[in-house]
Amino acid sequence: MRLGWYSDLTPKERRTYWACFGGFTLDSMDSTIYALMMPVLLTVLSLSKSDAGMLGSVSLIGSAVGGWGAGMLADRYGRIKVMQGTVLWVATFTFMAAFCSSFWAFLPVRFLQGIGYGGEAVVGAVLISEAIKPALRGRVAASVQSGYAVGYAISLAAMPVVFYFLPEDVAWRAFFAIGLLPALLVWFIRRLVPESDAFNKLSSQSKKIDIRSIFTAEHRRVTLISTVLASGIFGGAYIMITWLPTYMRLSLGLPIASTSGYLAVNIVGSLLGPFIYGLISDKIGRGKTFMLFLVSQAIVVSIYMFAHIDMTILLGLGLLLGAFQGGLASGLPLAFSELYPTRIRANGAGFCTSFGRGFGSIMPAAVGFASGHMDLGIAMGSFAIGSYAIGFIAALCLPDATGVDLEAIDSNAARDTAADTNFVVRTGH
Repeated sequence: MRLGWYSDLTPKERRTYWACFGGFTLDSMDSTIYALMMPVLLTVLSLSKSDAGMLGSVSLIGSAVGGWGAGMLADRYGRIKVMQGTVLWVATFTFMAAFCSSFWAFLPVRFLQGIGYGGEAVVGAVLISEAIKPALRGRVAASVQSGYAVGYAISLAAMPVVFYFLPEDVAWRAFFAIGLLPALLVWFIRRLVPESDAFNKLSSQSKKIDIRSIFTAEHRRVTLISTVLASGIFGGAYIMITWLPTYMRLSLGLPIASTSGYLAVNIVGSLLGPFIYGLISDKIGRGKTFMLFLVSQAIVVSIYMFAHIDMTILLGLGLLLGAFQGGLASGLPLAFSELYPTRIRANGAGFCTSFGRGFGSIMPAAVGFASGHMDLGIAMGSFAIGSYAIGFIAALCLPDATGVDLEAIDSNAARDTAADTNFVVRTGH
């Protein structure tokens, strides 16, 4: 029985796919535990909304540092080795959060956890982009990002179980302790997943850490546009990821059971969105698909936050919210990987994705401060739509490298063409 593009993958491509999907899923599980526990921490540890926003933002700042740092290390030591390290890193510091009892204890742990999450997301995306044939790259690479929804679903399903058997003041600690489980994935990666051929073909002289390479005249414009695009997309996404559970509990007055149901619908959307993005982007290009999704998401957020609507309609909008959010995030690392040669691919994709996360991380904290002076829903909607507008302008300027042959752009002539921003290299659908 054929399973779409999955049936067209070689055994090596499938192993790489599942390693990247698994890494992203389990790291997502760890990172979303905090968002789900925020309402509990506000009560149990007497945190303010501003404290909660800061803890959300500091993790995203850490992911900016980790993504770029891991990208440079991956260009030097290989995608597989660095990916194993980041998975272990996230699991360790999620587990350590179980022993925190104050804002100042959580602050460094959240930052360090973010370093690992940002690193794994970038290195996994670069690995999958190099391992998959160009004609299928958009669909396969984007679908890996749907692992975020799967990880969120795992943490969401585990939450009521943990809180059923344990009292609240103990359950949140046990919930964080579960975050150690992703460390088991490292065995699978080490035993069954090979290094990418593109990296193996680099000469030893090319395998080096060079911070300045992505800022040379040849690559500077691509780096700037890509970073602004990521900032806009992640800024809007992080507002929803960080504050939606709290908005449902405090503004809509939903109990934990109902909140879980509404978030489950949002997660289903996040699962479907990357598959839809990948299919469309392979057809019409990465930049046009970004613009389509950004406009659609802005409309959905406007209705969700500003209109007085029936809870049934809100449920349907939650599905769309998750779909567009998941689709937008899924396309970034792939689009950036196609714009850089192999010797600086993880460096470039890591910087743009990670500093986009860093700049975008300002938004959850901004919403936290603004909500002290206005309704939480209005603050969320206003800042999110502003972020989407920034992303849309950047997407208009993004070079189109959809389906480019990654090995071809390693030649000087092809790189010069890529830097010109007027090329479109396609290898079929």
